Amino acid sequence: MTCRKKIFITLNDGTKFEVDKGITLEKLIDFTNYESKALIVAAKVNNLLRELNYEVVEDSHIEFIDLTTTDGQRIYKRSLSFVFIRAAMEILPDCRVSVEHSLSKGLYCEIHYERPINEEDVKKIEKRMKEIIDKNVPFKKETISKEEARKIFRKYKMEAKEKLLEYREKEFINIYSCGWLKDYFYGYMVPSTGYLKIFKLKYYMPGVIIQYPTIDEPNKIPEFVEQPKLAAIFKEAEKWGQILNIGYVANLNEKIQNNEYPELIRIAEALHEKKIAQIADMITERNKRVVLIAGPSSSGKTTFAQRLLIQLKVNGLNPVTLSTDDYFVNREDTPRDENGNYDFEALEAVDLKLFNEHLIRLIQGEEVEIPVFNFKIGKREYKGNVLKITKEQPIIIEGIHGLNEKLTKDIPCDKKFKIYVSALTQLNIDDHNRIPTTDTRLIRRIVRDSKYRGHSALTTLKLWPSVRRGEERNIFPYQEEADVMFNSALVYELAVLKKYAEPLLKEISENEPEYSEVKRLLKFLSYFKSIDDEKYILQTSILKEFIGGSCFVE
Repeated sequence: MTCRKKIFITLNDGTKFEVDKGITLEKLIDFTNYESKALIVAAKVNNLLRELNYEVVEDSHIEFIDLTTTDGQRIYKRSLSFVFIRAAMEILPDCRVSVEHSLSKGLYCEIHYERPINEEDVKKIEKRMKEIIDKNVPFKKETISKEEARKIFRKYKMEAKEKLLEYREKEFINIYSCGWLKDYFYGYMVPSTGYLKIFKLKYYMPGVIIQYPTIDEPNKIPEFVEQPKLAAIFKEAEKWGQILNIGYVANLNEKIQNNEYPELIRIAEALHEKKIAQIADMITERNKRVVLIAGPSSSGKTTFAQRLLIQLKVNGLNPVTLSTDDYFVNREDTPRDENGNYDFEALEAVDLKLFNEHLIRLIQGEEVEIPVFNFKIGKREYKGNVLKITKEQPIIIEGIHGLNEKLTKDIPCDKKFKIYVSALTQLNIDDHNRIPTTDTRLIRRIVRDSKYRGHSALTTLKLWPSVRRGEERNIFPYQEEADVMFNSALVYELAVLKKYAEPLLKEISENEPEYSEVKRLLKFLSYFKSIDDEKYILQTSILKEFIGGSCFVE
């Protein structure tokens, strides 16, 4: 039997090519003359994400991954971060770099040095990054033992990475090098620094924002937009991490291993309760009549709204709730999206005129008959639901458009109080590998959809891109309109969600297009030790909205 020297490649558009066995994905792009509107940084080979230096040795289905995809964005940002870390360590010897969180369509980082950094330092680092990129330095991956990795982390004072090794089950680990610097990253890299030409550094006291192309603008740097409120809530999250003495996954694992997590849970929940009580006090003191709550999917808005309602009652108020869903226009008047389907998330899906008219009448003390939307027939109905409120009864409205001024355009600003709720985690894997808030919300949703909606993890993963598009269009542009932001993340939650999410993810076949995402999430969850004893988690906890047992969810 002769050994095949040729293999067949099928691209995502159905075209087929016969190529040499062992061809790299990078060379395959040139061979196929594949044209992309954005930089290609990786590819999926039979649903598995692979780096461009991967050698294809069998007949395969190939999907190229560029900067218009979430995977492509992760790889670009991760690779750019590595160059930034190296450049910072060269310009400011013995400094420690921490990659903190997303901010203003960029990545906020801090440089811990013997003195505060300044704008001149940032310019020097940016210049050095450009030099490294111009030299097209390869990113080299090697598999080494945990003991070897420990020595590397110790050499570069990467304490969080060294600690995390104690909880790693596998005896070996993949390390990347960029020139002289070796480091560990959770995920893949581009082949070499020459791929990273589009970037910019912005001094953002006390740190730096790395700016890069986005999914919507993959060939240029988007305009910087100040987000002071979001920056402040991230700073608050960092402060909470210090209160709890937890900044990294290894710290959490240590507390779980030492059976110190019950107190951790109690303090994390108490911080939430204190913040909600403070928000209730602000609403009461300012005599706000309409309270609007908005946030992305799985941010815990339902539980937050109920807990806020209780705290307002503690303050002597008696809030009522109003649903924008009952003010949907009739089905035939619902706007359609670019594909011709009904767009129920569009602001115009709500009868804004009637909604504002009813709010004004209620605030003025008039009696109003509230409609009920019949989703089966797609029409509003009136069933005698009459509402009349006093000055001690603020109206709580939860919905995706809550922060959009157009939703309540006829209500004076001094009567409204807007709250943005999101799970902005204060926990990172280590100094250089952050936990995106999106991942926390996705895992929450996978668990909740399975328990309450009968959805498989695969169904949730298939829906997620559409959910994210809706958030980008209807929620994130308005988050700075909020009077206050509430961070619904709980520092211990992923250690609890792990045991629920892992079995659901493992049900997904490797033949599914979402399988690469499954592998990524399973690897992510593997960093956490599990908390199996849930008796310390209160029924009022936001986490209970997802795992079950909430006193607010039927």
